[in-house]
Amino acid sequence: MRFLIGLIAVVLLAAAPFARAEDVVPQSRLDVQMSFAPVVRKTAPAVVNVFAQRMVASRENRYFDDPFFRRFFGDDGTFGRPRERVQNSLGSGVIVDPAGIIITNNHVIANGTDIKVVLADRREFEARVLLTDPRTDLAVLKIDVPDEELPALELGDSDALEVGDLVLAIGNPFGVGQTVTSGIVSALARTKVGVSDYQFFIQTDAAINPGNSGGALVSMAGELVGINTAIFSRGGGSIGIGFAIPTNMVRTVVATAESGSDAIRRPWLGVDLQDVTADIASSLGMARPEGALIINLHPESPLLKSGLKRGDVILAIEGKPVESAQELGYRVATTAIGSTTIIEYQRDGERRETQLTMVAAPETVDRKDTLIEGRNPLAGATVANLSPAVADELGIPSSLKGVVALNVEQGPAMRFFKKGDLILEVNGNDIDSVETLTSVLKANEGFWRITLSRRGRILKLAVGG
Repeated sequence: MRFLIGLIAVVLLAAAPFARAEDVVPQSRLDVQMSFAPVVRKTAPAVVNVFAQRMVASRENRYFDDPFFRRFFGDDGTFGRPRERVQNSLGSGVIVDPAGIIITNNHVIANGTDIKVVLADRREFEARVLLTDPRTDLAVLKIDVPDEELPALELGDSDALEVGDLVLAIGNPFGVGQTVTSGIVSALARTKVGVSDYQFFIQTDAAINPGNSGGALVSMAGELVGINTAIFSRGGGSIGIGFAIPTNMVRTVVATAESGSDAIRRPWLGVDLQDVTADIASSLGMARPEGALIINLHPESPLLKSGLKRGDVILAIEGKPVESAQELGYRVATTAIGSTTIIEYQRDGERRETQLTMVAAPETVDRKDTLIEGRNPLAGATVANLSPAVADELGIPSSLKGVVALNVEQGPAMRFFKKGDLILEVNGNDIDSVETLTSVLKANEGFWRITLSRRGRILKLAVGG
């Protein structure tokens, strides 16, 4: 019996340190309180409000759009006369340079005629636009604050983020004033959001709401890691699925604006790609679906010059894995023109690598930008000869040839055409150049049969003049 009591005592003594380790009494306030306040104090002063005004046309009477009413009231412009009204948009922005350089979303300031920036200390400044980039949905603004260095956020490395990292979202949701929300990185490399051409986003559950667009997603180190740009929502409010543009993409846009250029030149691969599905992976002897399958190469493609060919699967670029065609597009877009990188790819079941020098999309033909005029369905559209450079500018496949609509902002063309439409045929004539198109339109038969390609779909129009 005495032996048993001694054994129990030894067991209890052995277990005691573990019990005490779990029940340690907090010795200071820091032991019981976790606060993001130090990070907020460091970052919040660099987040601003952005207000943009734009003039939009609207008709006084919607019945003017009905031919029945126009028949009785006339079409001389007196009935349902268009009038202009002021439309306001609200968003956020981030100061990324003490000299007053601000990054925001392009959709916040698009077509804005009067743009104001309100700092965290409530001072207001007129802003001018240095650069807009609809393809990434980013815009760079500049405000002038003499003899003062503004608080600015350092651009962090968004590629260093991991799922589960804590992040803060700072912005001005619903115009209520600067607001901070916390969350984690929910996912990386989201590619089906559809907000920009480069579909590669950081997903977070930090609450993001309307008005947060252009605001900061910051790490616990107080660095900018993303620009909040979109939410997934059925009712307009946050449900814990928000998206931010990675700072490695932001860095490219800011650097271009600071260089004084008004256009972004990105590397061009001249390739049509396809995601590797489970069936494709099985047919190629791959262990799992990954990478981007080459289905077509432009004759001027730098990939072709580096030895790649149709059927190869690109697996990594500069050591970073490529899971999809969209991810490859993002990796290339954040690489400098003229730099040399390593491409890893699979061919015949073997993993290989080669060097690739990044180049800009070439102008293989004179673009001949032309505004179409006269009495025809294309009047009001600006068209151009399609080259890899023009195709890259519009975000359409570089393998296409012919005449493309660069802009459609006025005239009859607005009823029938969209930016990026490829005009294939007019009244039985193949359209291979701007000269051919203008010549055919001048024939003016009073009736036009037009074939066009819109994002891979063939459309046929019959329009009377």
